[in-house]
Amino acid sequence: ELVSLAKKSDLPVRKVETWFRRRRAQDHPRLMKKFCEASWRFTFYFTSFFSELALLYDKPWFWDHTVCWLKFPQQPLPPVLGWFYLLELSFYCSLVATLPFDVKRKDFKEQIIHHIATITLIFVSYCANMIRFGMVVMLVHDASDYILEFAKILHYLKWKRVCEAVFSVFAVVFIISRLVILPLIVYYYFVTKVSLFPISCLISAFLMILQLLHIFWSYVIIQMIFNVILRGQKRQDARSDTEESDRSEEEDLEKNK
Repeated sequence: ELVSLAKKSDLPVRKVETWFRRRRAQDHPRLMKKFCEASWRFTFYFTSFFSELALLYDKPWFWDHTVCWLKFPQQPLPPVLGWFYLLELSFYCSLVATLPFDVKRKDFKEQIIHHIATITLIFVSYCANMIRFGMVVMLVHDASDYILEFAKILHYLKWKRVCEAVFSVFAVVFIISRLVILPLIVYYYFVTKVSLFPISCLISAFLMILQLLHIFWSYVIIQMIFNVILRGQKRQDARSDTEESDRSEEEDLEKNK
């Protein structure tokens, strides 16, 4: 087909190949779109994390998990926590609504599972008056998200050394918060302090789904640190699209020509 098109257009075959690669690259997200998406998410996660810290810092049940479940489910709901809970729910609903328009990543399916599980957990825990537990879980998750988005921004700005340092910090915070604090402290107290009933079983199931995703992403993060930072290989984000690889192929064709 390439030879036939080259004859019809009176062009070399390599020029026809280059045209198709450039045309395909037009459908891939540009750097500015990636930068804007990362900046918006960094702004939200950063604001969310430190707002949660400010809201929970003076709460005695935040520091003592045994107090967190006292008199459950007859626990008063402060209006500010209720509004913040709904804000988080609306944010993750917006992420699902904008998935067709966002930058496509290699873990697109995992992201869909993550968003659905998160929305379900927020909605069910709100209905069951598990606001205290839900706020702690959201705080643990948001602790690393804004660092990742900041590392992406630095990557798009091509500040390599600073990006690698920030990404290393993200990896440490992610692994400690999601593979240590969440299962061994937060989830442990949830299982031991709350009696089994349909809602708690549903929440446990979706928390296990999130934990499996955390293990998968931790493996990807460790692999990236080992290959990119320690061994000095060319950076290839496991969650990135194929735009950069297409451009490199295009440049090689131009050089070989």
